[in-house]
Amino acid sequence: MTGAASPAARWRMWPLYAAGFTTAFGAHAVAANLAFDLEDPAGSLLYLGLLLALYDGAEVVLKPVFGTLADRIGARPVLLGGLLGFAAASALFVVVGDSDWLWSARLGQGAAASAFSPAASALVARMTPKAGHGTAFGTYGFYKSLGYTLGPLLGGVLVWLSGLTLLFAVMTALALTIAAWAARVVPALPPLPRDRQTVLDLARRLTDRTFLRPTLALAFATSALSVGVGFLPVSGAAAGMGSEATGAAVSVLAACAALVQPRAGRALDAGRISAGTGTALGLLITATGLGCAMIPGLLGVLLSAVVIGTGTGLITPLAFAALAGSTPDERMGQTMGAAELGRELGDAGGPLLVGGVAAVATLTAGFGAIAALTLVVGAGTAAAPLRRHLGFVSPKDE
Repeated sequence: MTGAASPAARWRMWPLYAAGFTTAFGAHAVAANLAFDLEDPAGSLLYLGLLLALYDGAEVVLKPVFGTLADRIGARPVLLGGLLGFAAASALFVVVGDSDWLWSARLGQGAAASAFSPAASALVARMTPKAGHGTAFGTYGFYKSLGYTLGPLLGGVLVWLSGLTLLFAVMTALALTIAAWAARVVPALPPLPRDRQTVLDLARRLTDRTFLRPTLALAFATSALSVGVGFLPVSGAAAGMGSEATGAAVSVLAACAALVQPRAGRALDAGRISAGTGTALGLLITATGLGCAMIPGLLGVLLSAVVIGTGTGLITPLAFAALAGSTPDERMGQTMGAAELGRELGDAGGPLLVGGVAAVATLTAGFGAIAALTLVVGAGTAAAPLRRHLGFVSPKDE
């Protein structure tokens, strides 16, 4: 697409933003409330861990597959099929009403989200002119962050009212509503002609710096968010903070990420910041926020939440806009699926690193390790545009 998006075209984007909200809400609303449905939470930690891993595990395996399928048959059918699959998986648990079927429902939800999440990202990119990618992905990221923020809260209210069955019923209705909305207003963009791609061609494209740098930034942003959500409450509890206070800190983190993303996207489109420079700055801010988590007490927890949220909120729309801007339209689904895989790996890898270091040393050392690694990546990302500015390397070589 070229030119500015019309108001009518922008209206057609709203079901895509709603789909982003749905995948985030589905992930966190259930995950935050699974323990309340177990008869013996303390004795069921392994089972709980498996239930939590099913959703993300399905996404790790299937997102690149469905991204490539979106390029082959069109992103709209993959979007609609994923939303209907999400509704079906949610309805399965509503009909059965048995906690023993939770694994099947969560696996089905994760597989379905693996379809409609990269399809929605690809449609956001294809339906928006390149000059508007920052704003579009900033808005998409805002609603996805809103799903992460409201998921545990609204999910908790629904579980309190009538258990997990009501929560799954609401997710069924939500997915069906968005599928019907998308079927009505999202245009059927035909798949574009593609040159034959060998495995070597794919490997070459996915190892190119124009793909690796923004995807690595997305992985570290998601890693930091996951570490903040998972381990800041532990730091808060050790400092004597109650569950309400630590929960509020996590909400502050998610809210900062949500609020920064649209502003970062608009700044990119207005030319006030470049994708490369903004992404590098976001990584450095995120590393600072992770370092702040090493400060003991309430100050460290709150400061870390605000700074991590700000840094990751800056990274996400700029990195996605960079990916969309450097990808041919006919390969958009494949790129978005592969980039989402990078995010999922970061989501899992960050907590594993912090938890592993904490197990042999301290949680403070764990925060220090992830902060140092993020700082190194941020410094490397910042060095690229600096070298180009100083004339040491050409953009073509970059």
